[in-house]
Amino acid sequence: MHMADALLSPSVGATFWAASLGAIGFASRRLRERLDERLVPLMGVLAAFVFASQMINFTIPGTGSSGHLGGGLLLAVVLGPYAGFIAMASVLSVQALFFADGGLLALGCNIWNLGAYSCFIAYPLIYRPIAGRAPGKRRIFVASIVSAVAALQMGAFSVVLETLFSGRSELPFGTFLMFMQPVHLAIGIVEGIVTAGVVGYVSHARPEIIDGASGQSAPGAGVSVRNLIAVFLLLAAVTGGGLSWFASENPDGLEWSIERVYGRPDLPEQQGAASALKNIQEKTALLPDYGFRETPGGQASVEAGRTLSGIAGAAIVLGLVLALGLGIRALRDRGGRRA
Repeated sequence: MHMADALLSPSVGATFWAASLGAIGFASRRLRERLDERLVPLMGVLAAFVFASQMINFTIPGTGSSGHLGGGLLLAVVLGPYAGFIAMASVLSVQALFFADGGLLALGCNIWNLGAYSCFIAYPLIYRPIAGRAPGKRRIFVASIVSAVAALQMGAFSVVLETLFSGRSELPFGTFLMFMQPVHLAIGIVEGIVTAGVVGYVSHARPEIIDGASGQSAPGAGVSVRNLIAVFLLLAAVTGGGLSWFASENPDGLEWSIERVYGRPDLPEQQGAASALKNIQEKTALLPDYGFRETPGGQASVEAGRTLSGIAGAAIVLGLVLALGLGIRALRDRGGRRA
């Protein structure tokens, strides 16, 4: 559900840039109040795992479309909504800048659609009431499915509204909505199943982590996360470096919906701000579309390009989130000394 710049007007893109930056600032301030430095590495490896997981598109049977893990709900449940949102924003920023996955003008919309609804609405208002305190496997499963579906439905509806407000007449509101919501319902169910599996594992291995994320206890107090870090680091490497070879070639749910409405999976590119930002993205995207740049007569291996993209991208996300986490901690410590 990564939006391209062609779907948005500059005014809508700028509005959601402002909204997402405001949400990042809010999450950073709240995280600074309760961040435990022992959980910063876990925050980094989980973000790297989500990055790698998003490279694997799975086929939606009977549609000719595909979907991939969003990851916002998973990050919120394990890390808490504020750390989860910062991690999600980091993943999407790295994807846009280094892999041209989602436009730069659309980055604010993508952070909002994939991060804000999962972390600030679906997690606190749906997942936690259903899961309750000390949830068992069944409650985790039900809460994950319902919350993931709700978050994806809100995100998909937001995409439709953003194109409407952008004046993209090629995508009539009712018709576009008719395709977007059902296909993202299917994607949400799969995301809920994956989320339930990962949360169930973390809850079994270190229930204190989940309790800390939900505010039931001090976040990470006295908890060793070394084994969890090793597990998710390995999963990120294996997923991005190898399993990504087997990603479905079908268009994702957004591209599929656009193609059903417009006849093509993308809209004509716009001039002005969108064109200028695309020129910037072409320079920053070292591995566009998770592969090597095309060269005349080049025969680069697709698998090699995806392996390098998966490992390099996960490493960049890991480094960025660690830097942000340590920076937030440093600001907290500095404020404490001044007080």
